[in-house]
Amino acid sequence: MSQVESPPMNSHADALLTKIANTTAVVGVFGLGYVGLPFAVEKAKVGFKVLGFDRSEPRVAEVNRGESYILDVASEELKPLVDQGLIHATTDFSRIPECDVIVVAVPTPLTKNLTPDLQYVEAVSREVAKYLRPGQLVSLESTTYPGTTREVMQPILEQSGLQAENEFFLAHSPERVDPGNQRYTTKNTNKVVGGVGPDSLQVAEAFYQRTIDHVVTVSSADAAELVKVFENTFRAVNIALVNEIALLCDKMGLNVWEVLSAAHTKPFGIMPFFPGPGVGGHCIPLDPHYLEWKAREYNFATRFIALAGEVNRSMPRFVVEKAQRILNESGKALHGSKILILGMAYKRDIADWRESPSLEIFEMLQHAGVEVTYHDIFAPEIEIHGTWYKGVDLTDEAVKSSDLVIITTDHTSVDYQHIVDLAPAVFDTRNATKSVTDENKKVVLL
Repeated sequence: MSQVESPPMNSHADALLTKIANTTAVVGVFGLGYVGLPFAVEKAKVGFKVLGFDRSEPRVAEVNRGESYILDVASEELKPLVDQGLIHATTDFSRIPECDVIVVAVPTPLTKNLTPDLQYVEAVSREVAKYLRPGQLVSLESTTYPGTTREVMQPILEQSGLQAENEFFLAHSPERVDPGNQRYTTKNTNKVVGGVGPDSLQVAEAFYQRTIDHVVTVSSADAAELVKVFENTFRAVNIALVNEIALLCDKMGLNVWEVLSAAHTKPFGIMPFFPGPGVGGHCIPLDPHYLEWKAREYNFATRFIALAGEVNRSMPRFVVEKAQRILNESGKALHGSKILILGMAYKRDIADWRESPSLEIFEMLQHAGVEVTYHDIFAPEIEIHGTWYKGVDLTDEAVKSSDLVIITTDHTSVDYQHIVDLAPAVFDTRNATKSVTDENKKVVLL
């Protein structure tokens, strides 16, 4: 009886695996933002030549000068790699054939109706399809709904006349970037990888293993996509739970921070999550809705996701309503008052204000007739619906002349004791004043 032999390795895969193993593969990274630039740096550090593609000419110029605009990448780290010729940025998509591996890390926003907007993924896929050649690996890292890589990217790429798994390889490996996290970086954060077929998976796994400490493979690109949206949905649902507890504590006259602090002392069965003025960033407010939208295709209602989104989206309005109550208690109306917002970034000590709840609070206060200003050393300018606003310096006069200071982001550079000493009233939505002495009871917590 003859033994059945396993099919031979695709010759294109074999050649690419060799290039990956000896770091002669050229890596193309589409989108040099919070995901793309740190990834490009990590690849260059181990000896790969990286070609970064971005439509922003100023951003490309900054990279080619070795100047970083991303908090998690120091210019002192980037410039030597640029000087050695290991990283080069370009706006010229005709250089795609130079790349052996193409990593796509572009935004995946939502429309106003909370449906997926894949215009950037589709646009990059069309550009890649124009120049796609046999033997290349394309890996999508943008967070999206299960099926995007296979149902959206693959057909566009195959318009090149090449077939996935035969002439080129296609995978999904969701980014797990946490801006400002000093402990977990691109290199030491476990990397999930799924391919549209076994050869795509093998090539993608080998590629990521050359940079990432630990790679976790799953059975398909669809599974890898669901891993990421589940991770973010898990956080969104639990943040919504503690936000709802905060709303209940407000009704009951209890301190939600005291309740949570005591609950977190239990050594099992609980995980710390914290309330706030809303959720921000490019992941938590958006990604669960990708899964919610996809589930409708299967006539399945994701009730937890819908409810979590509803609770989290209600928080900015609650902040404004509670600010009105605080002012009323001192005999002042919201309309015509002066309010200083501390923090526009969506979380502590980073410069990212995408989807920040502070933007919505700022806008709602404006519409209510408030003379509203903000301070944030990480976001000196912000844009709301096409209008740009500049922050103010955190002077004693700016604090004292405000009727209310609202802390929406707990940056560690702010002296909160000084703020409480000077401000007539402080509304703290982040528990930033937990160590502050407040003899005059000026601070109101979320």
